[in-house]
Amino acid sequence: MERRPGHQKRIGIGILLLHLSIILIGQIGGKNNFEFLSLPASARLTGLGGSLITIVDSDINLAMASPALLNEKMNGSIAFNHNFNFDGINNGHLAYGRKIEKWGINTQAAISYANYGEFIAADETGVQTGTFKANELAFTLGASKVLNEKITVGSNLKMAFSNLESYKASALLMDLGMVYSTQEGRVNIAAVIQNLGTELTTYNGTRYGLPLNIQIGLSNKLKHMPLRFSVIFHQLQQWSIRYDDPNNRDNVDLLGQQIESSALSQAVDNFFRHTIFNGEFLLGKNEGFVLRAGYNHLRRKELQISQFRSLGGFSLGVGLKIKQFRIDYGVGYFHLAGGTNHLSIATNLNNFKSKTALIE
Repeated sequence: MERRPGHQKRIGIGILLLHLSIILIGQIGGKNNFEFLSLPASARLTGLGGSLITIVDSDINLAMASPALLNEKMNGSIAFNHNFNFDGINNGHLAYGRKIEKWGINTQAAISYANYGEFIAADETGVQTGTFKANELAFTLGASKVLNEKITVGSNLKMAFSNLESYKASALLMDLGMVYSTQEGRVNIAAVIQNLGTELTTYNGTRYGLPLNIQIGLSNKLKHMPLRFSVIFHQLQQWSIRYDDPNNRDNVDLLGQQIESSALSQAVDNFFRHTIFNGEFLLGKNEGFVLRAGYNHLRRKELQISQFRSLGGFSLGVGLKIKQFRIDYGVGYFHLAGGTNHLSIATNLNNFKSKTALIE
């Protein structure tokens, strides 16, 4: 997609917002400010269809999906993530986990960012007056508390800032999560409310809302196979998320009139738009090699092009442990334009401290 000069700076901002709503989120997104907070924080999440709120392990990046996933295995963990999106757009996430023994809580500190590149500024007559940049940033502090051997709750507090040319906005947001573990952690049930909050300052005095997302999920690690699968139900704050697509002409009669699908097929389609299916094949010693796949039906339906097939909605990923480091790669396919490439590198600083102590 090319960046073109508008008639004025406001048009440049409009192009940017349209650009993001089409490429990154689709019809559900693009309506709110700070949509970058809805993007997957890590390559693992990208490879699993965009969400994973049910797994309790040492991956500190999962705390951005749900703060209830913070646990003592993340103590000392640090992670760096960068996502290479379309047209020079990039976003990333840095996170660090720490257990505070005195209070009996597990915490995280994180920074999320999005950089949309450089745009051409022009006046009302189309005369170019220079360039401008657009970027967004969010700071997160999170904590979780184990209530009993099966239930953990957590919350993230986020402060987000947006800079689109000379327009600025800020927001205060919160995530609330809960995870319930059964059968020695093989079966987990979870719920999370993401991006609940308020806009503190706006671009032009108008409040556009925040990307609220209510999710529940179930995961199961099979006892006799190295496979863990999950089903995530998302966007539950709004049940009806289908829309009339004037470009969809696949079902027409002899007169070229649109044939409406049945109420049952519409209900089924709407139901599956709320679902994300994903799985991880856990291979090797200590799960040192992991293959991942996911399917996001909402993404596929929102971004499909009539009469053209694509991998939109599907995602793939791989994870590999190399000594003290965990390297993950994920690719998420959106539409015919291709996919986004996500890279993550994580380690635990306590491992290096232990080795230093042994040497001394």
